[in-house]
Amino acid sequence: MTGGCFPINNIELQIHITDTSVNGDSYHYMDIDNYVKKKFSGTYFPEQKKIILQEEVVTTFKIRPDCRVCIKKYELNYSREGKIETLSGGWTGVIQGTNISCEAGNIVLTRIKESAFKEVPEVAVDTGKLRLDFYDNNEIDGDSITVKVNGRVILSHQKLTAKPVTAYVMIDLQNTFQEVEMIAENEGSIPPNTALLIVTAGEHRYQLFLSSTETKSARVRFVYDAVRRGRLNAEL
Repeated sequence: MTGGCFPINNIELQIHITDTSVNGDSYHYMDIDNYVKKKFSGTYFPEQKKIILQEEVVTTFKIRPDCRVCIKKYELNYSREGKIETLSGGWTGVIQGTNISCEAGNIVLTRIKESAFKEVPEVAVDTGKLRLDFYDNNEIDGDSITVKVNGRVILSHQKLTAKPVTAYVMIDLQNTFQEVEMIAENEGSIPPNTALLIVTAGEHRYQLFLSSTETKSARVRFVYDAVRRGRLNAEL
């Protein structure tokens, strides 16, 4: 791809097929810190080995304020040569919130074993205040951490033990995206610095294992799921 928000443009489609129904997530990205993530749905045509995908809502993004998001429709054909599996075809689209067409193009995607975003887990939540409890995940050996939320330090040089180091994060319609970064201030006597993070979001609890070194931090992203929240309100 050429043009757009990024000097380098990559596409990743995480596709789930059930019978002839297709759904999943798409990433348009330069790297894991500059991207747009969207939901898509579509149809699989087994006889032609073809899928048609329509991107829908934008769920997460980290782009410049002047960037415009293209909501794409893909028509792709599956092929395999040896161990190489590809989807190739074309895409069209419109600028989000308008009827203005994006520049259409052709695309070839190769199947990969792991997502480019595998090291940054993303958790969808439907509640305002999140409680973050950090514990040492291994033998108590003097690990200490600093924690940032969207680049702002909220905990500094906190030693990890069997008792939690606790922080709170607000996530709602005004703060729909929060990235929590754990930085190893030291690695204790048994590197790397490993932590168990327990996230409490309303009645839900999530358990994440984070590992960081003095040169590489650990990150997790929380995204406000308005659709999930709407379903909850409807049930109530």
